[in-house]
Amino acid sequence: MKKIIVTIALSCFLLIGLAGCKNMGNVTNVKIKEVGSEIYSKEEIEDAIHIIINDFKENWEGCTLNEIYYIGDERNYDFIEWATRNNKEEVIVLTSHFTVSSYAKDKSLNLNSEYTNWNWILIRDKNESWQHIDHGY
Repeated sequence: MKKIIVTIALSCFLLIGLAGCKNMGNVTNVKIKEVGSEIYSKEEIEDAIHIIINDFKENWEGCTLNEIYYIGDERNYDFIEWATRNNKEEVIVLTSHFTVSSYAKDKSLNLNSEYTNWNWILIRDKNESWQHIDHGY
């Protein structure tokens, strides 16, 4: 009898655990491509990347983040108005590649598809933490 109860309890625990994993974006094998910058230090870029990785993990159920990186100084300059209109001094833009499964929570995404060159826009004042304010193509 104890063996049956333990087996049932363990089975329930595993099912709940697996269901909980489904509720998160997959970031386990994300490749972080290093792109040099004369504007931002390696640490500043990494801080922005980790904010997006954490956001993806928490909010992108059914999606897998495959690659993420800084778009580079020249392209980043094209987004400076994002900082200005949000009364901030700096903007950093990351780009990524991710896949969407058949059970993705966000129905505005195409199920069973890939997204490349997906931008993530973050802003801040100097020496403050980055704030993720928008994303998309």
